[in-house]
Amino acid sequence: MDSFDLSPLFRSTIGFDRLMRLADAATRVDGGNAYPPYNIESTGENAYRLTMAVAGFAPEELDITVKENALLISGRAKKEDEKAYLYRGIARRAFERRFQLADHIKVVGASLDNGLLHVDLAREIPETLKPRKIEIASGNGPRTIEQKAA
Repeated sequence: MDSFDLSPLFRSTIGFDRLMRLADAATRVDGGNAYPPYNIESTGENAYRLTMAVAGFAPEELDITVKENALLISGRAKKEDEKAYLYRGIARRAFERRFQLADHIKVVGASLDNGLLHVDLAREIPETLKPRKIEIASGNGPRTIEQKAA
């Protein structure tokens, strides 16, 4: 896959470097790390669910951290007694998955059900960023417009 040259965009934009880094990272081929498998689904207009297959992991062996628009999910299996497996097909190896979150995406909950870790996310736009209607004054005198306090 050819790489895209984003330098013309860097020359004409200010403050979009995070977006440019995301676009640049998206064009790179992933190293093939597919463990553990996951789904991302839209559950509403501003709601999402990340579902990750974590068979064999207990809730205390999983860690979910959000920091600066990044979601990090990691798993570390506790040491178990040495068993004589004839075949071991259920992977319990340590993992770490990172997801970049868009602005105003918040993690609203997480649950573990039948070996599936569900992380629910929602877009919560602050009141100050939502559109508001500005009343147009008519008449001769100047009027001030007051914004309703939330």
